[in-house]
Amino acid sequence: MKIWAHRGYSGRYPENTMLAFKKAAEAGCDGIELDVQLTKDDVLVVIHDETIDRVTDGTGRVVDYTYEELKKFNAAKNFPEAGFHPVPTFDEYCAWAASVGMVTNIEIKTGHYYYEEIERKLVEMVRSHGLADKVLYSSFNHMSLAKIKELEPGAQCGALLSEAGMGNAGYYCHSQGFQWYHPGYKGLTKQLVDNCRKFGVGINVWTVNTMDELEQLDLWECQGVITNYPAVCRAWVEYKKSKA
Repeated sequence: MKIWAHRGYSGRYPENTMLAFKKAAEAGCDGIELDVQLTKDDVLVVIHDETIDRVTDGTGRVVDYTYEELKKFNAAKNFPEAGFHPVPTFDEYCAWAASVGMVTNIEIKTGHYYYEEIERKLVEMVRSHGLADKVLYSSFNHMSLAKIKELEPGAQCGALLSEAGMGNAGYYCHSQGFQWYHPGYKGLTKQLVDNCRKFGVGINVWTVNTMDELEQLDLWECQGVITNYPAVCRAWVEYKKSKA
């Protein structure tokens, strides 16, 4: 079972910052899950919300700031002990990921604001860093995934769904050419897991932060978990291996 660090090591460090990504790598995660949006001047940036209020000391929408303006805010607002950490550009992240060989699950944030040409910009940035075989694209807006498939037919794509899930998600993902299903834990059932297995669709589950959840998903043989605590999950997986 693969361990994806949810917005980096977000349980202990400011989410979606280079600090959180580097700490997740140190913790032995298999990959990083992060969120990408566009600034006013079309710079790809790594931040979860469409507004900056929750995680920075600024206010307003990402799309209303240029990157020069955005980078002045502290993205470690909720971790004051961490000091100052700007919202990173996706270019900065990719340069680091390429240097360490990190695999990345890119969530395209087009569910509430459809950023123009964001899919093309993402594919081009990933290609420029030689990471085409080291990324998985996911989104709640499946039109974005379809666009990614047009631009990069061989791309790995994961359909994000709400915790309500979808009864035949395996068939749905297979029919759309998506290799992965990314459900919330609360909406996942053994029947859904079996449906995905039937159609050859892998499952990465969010957001898995308890031992009970981890053990259940291991029993169901899910391929990956997306967690705020990658070190804890890695230790559990290694312990299971040692007892096998």
